[in-house]
Amino acid sequence: MSVQVAAPAVELKELSGPMDKATGPPCEPVTAHPPGHAVVAAPCPLPATEREAAPAPASSSSSCGGERPPLSGCPGLSSATGLPPGAAKVPQASAMKRSDPHHPQHRHRDGGDSGGAAAEALVSPDGTVTEAPRTVKKIQFADQKQEFNKRPTKIGRRSLSRSISQSSTDSYSSAASYTDSSDDETSPRDKQQKNSKGSSDFCVKNIKQAEFGRREIEIAEQEMPALMALRKRAQGEKPLAGAKIVGCTHITAQTAVLMETLGALGAQCRWAACNIYSTLNEVAAALAESGFPVFAWKGESEDDFWWCIDRCVNVEGWQPNMILDDGGDLTHWIYKKYPNMFKKIKGIVEESVTGVHRLYQLSKAGKLCVPAMNVNDSVTKQKFDNLYCCRESILDGLKRTTDMMFGGKQVVVCGYGEVGKGCCAALKAMGSIVYVTEIDPICALQACMDGFRLVKLNEVIRQVDIVITCTGNKNVVTREHLDRMKNSCIVCNMGHSNTEIDVASLRTPELTWERVRSQVDHVIWPDGKRIVLLAEGRLLNLSCSTVPTFVLSITATTQALALIELYNAPEGRYKQDVYLLPKKMDEYVASLHLPTFDAHLTELTDEQAKYLGLNKNGPFKPNYYRY
Repeated sequence: MSVQVAAPAVELKELSGPMDKATGPPCEPVTAHPPGHAVVAAPCPLPATEREAAPAPASSSSSCGGERPPLSGCPGLSSATGLPPGAAKVPQASAMKRSDPHHPQHRHRDGGDSGGAAAEALVSPDGTVTEAPRTVKKIQFADQKQEFNKRPTKIGRRSLSRSISQSSTDSYSSAASYTDSSDDETSPRDKQQKNSKGSSDFCVKNIKQAEFGRREIEIAEQEMPALMALRKRAQGEKPLAGAKIVGCTHITAQTAVLMETLGALGAQCRWAACNIYSTLNEVAAALAESGFPVFAWKGESEDDFWWCIDRCVNVEGWQPNMILDDGGDLTHWIYKKYPNMFKKIKGIVEESVTGVHRLYQLSKAGKLCVPAMNVNDSVTKQKFDNLYCCRESILDGLKRTTDMMFGGKQVVVCGYGEVGKGCCAALKAMGSIVYVTEIDPICALQACMDGFRLVKLNEVIRQVDIVITCTGNKNVVTREHLDRMKNSCIVCNMGHSNTEIDVASLRTPELTWERVRSQVDHVIWPDGKRIVLLAEGRLLNLSCSTVPTFVLSITATTQALALIELYNAPEGRYKQDVYLLPKKMDEYVASLHLPTFDAHLTELTDEQAKYLGLNKNGPFKPNYYRY
């Protein structure tokens, strides 16, 4: 016998009324079912008149049809499944059951129903099947769903953004450390802190975070093999014994490994931050706990920034004789405030484009009174820190701050030096449409040969989704450019200094600044257009995320060797000028990192070395060679 029962049309309607009152405990949220999982929704309770018209089951324990009491007093939940009656079910064919001979009639509910509107078949003892009267019910989603979907109604945009910002930094990652969300707004300058040894010669956010910072440093050590090898090899010789190094760099876990290596090699160190946003507070605390005079915390003001540098330099009974700088601010401050200190300073090591540019300016003007080592243009800095590091960290910084997807986005990268090359390669690999601006015809030709379209910024400023500066110049992105950008355009800087984007022009009464999350601001125009400004135009990767530790191992080892070279150089080897790191040192730094990859160098035979005119032990390339 074949019985076909047409499924009734079911109309879905969402209620907006208040939740029904009911006794019993409140309903628990229901876990969502995976796609394709069949869920049978329980029937809606029938009104009294319909219950009288419909035949009642003989037993409440019957598996077929019938009215059941509510489950645990929860309104809107099926007593059979515990699910809201709005839960959907994949229609299935109904398996017909022969009625119990003791029952004159037996109701059967079609399995294709979606909650109470199913056709019901009446099966008589002689096998005749008739369709019972049906009432098409509109499915009503459970009122308690409103409770699950509650949204703040008395909270403004700013306060909601504040809560998002708070949660986005409440993390144990090295870039957005848990210290960012501290409720303590007291300036570290106003605190009286001491480490476990009783010393107070430091100024950090919270010395109590030292234990967590120590774990960060220990993790970094695993990815800095060359520094650890240098520490092991030269610790007995103490090549920096007597060196008093004042440093101004990004204070991260990687910098901490460098500082502790310099200490192990015999140096005394005092340190400040070169960027007001890049300091990891817990790492600074760990260094202070270990006895390093560190003056830095995340979110310094401009006044705090110079105060910290001054505290490193101007200390009674301590005169620096070496400078390790990143950006030239420390060197500038000593020239401006304490020029007599240069009488005892043996040399400067500088690692940024901006700082090297300032050194060359001093040299050209005849004002550079000590030798300086240009680490930035060493091969191990240019190719690895600038190119490979930025190739990875640009995506990290943008993802952490904006959660954006790169595929199909139009991006303009200003500058095609090593940093620009790294940024362009990463964005192209993610499917972005990348434009390049450049002033140098050689770099411009490289960009064209790499498949990027060379443009002027004015030509694409209205259409691009992201603007990234990588030039080391000033006013690359002006207020005129900012006014013409499309709504929600992301603006950021990958150069060291914050001069590339004219951020000062945005601090005017007609524009509204809205802090969305840590280091992310919306700058809103009167017509409602907004741009997304990252790190207030400062260095994106170290301000908003982090950089690969292994790459920093290369740079830090280069810095350490440059300090050792300048400090131990005999009188007269280096004049009052700017020098590149000897190529032999570049090769030595690279060789210290090769064991990490289980790499095996080929050695020249005597005949091959003679043919090339090289020493078997290097250097293997002339100074004019372009890597």
